[in-house]
Amino acid sequence: MLKLCGFHISNYHNKVRIALLEKGVAFEEDPTCTPSQKDEFLARTPMGKVPFLELGGTTLAESQVICEYLEEAYPQKSLYPADPLARAKVRELIVLIELHVELVARRLYGQVFFGKPLAEDVKQSVEKDLAKGIRALRARAKFDPYIAGAELSLADCTAFVSLPLVSLATKHAYGRDFLEDIAQLKPYLKMLEARPAFRQVNEDRKAATARAKK
Repeated sequence: MLKLCGFHISNYHNKVRIALLEKGVAFEEDPTCTPSQKDEFLARTPMGKVPFLELGGTTLAESQVICEYLEEAYPQKSLYPADPLARAKVRELIVLIELHVELVARRLYGQVFFGKPLAEDVKQSVEKDLAKGIRALRARAKFDPYIAGAELSLADCTAFVSLPLVSLATKHAYGRDFLEDIAQLKPYLKMLEARPAFRQVNEDRKAATARAKK
């Protein structure tokens, strides 16, 4: 039995969890693991990050690597198109969302979520870099009806858990949602949330967030 280790507030954990649920793969979960640099934790996940997957007496780290493994090990319901170029386009969207949009916005999270000071030059740099990432995302996203085209894909799992964080962070840091100009985004996210797997993960995220605030 696979065991997914992480916590329900993590967007990267939730990406993997949605993929598992959508693919119908049986798994257990330890939703209490948080990043750590303690030796015993590093023995399970070498960067001390979550999520990681326990399987067959070993562990597998990095959310995208886990999702790629799931595609190869459980191909019955794929979250990638069959065509090689279309598959590459899904991966391209994942990189754009995670590396060039969410990871850039993550530099704001200390201020937005934890009240830490943010240097003005960092704020300006984030704004500049986000503009480029969002421009690229807009150029590649199809919303037809899914972000990569007609079929649900891993890019949708990625978008659903990461893009709302970008909206929230930029709204708090700059007074406006940097993604608001992508008119299709809100109805698209609402469409995804109507799917049971997406809805369950989002509800669990909200519940975990509420518990963390107490």
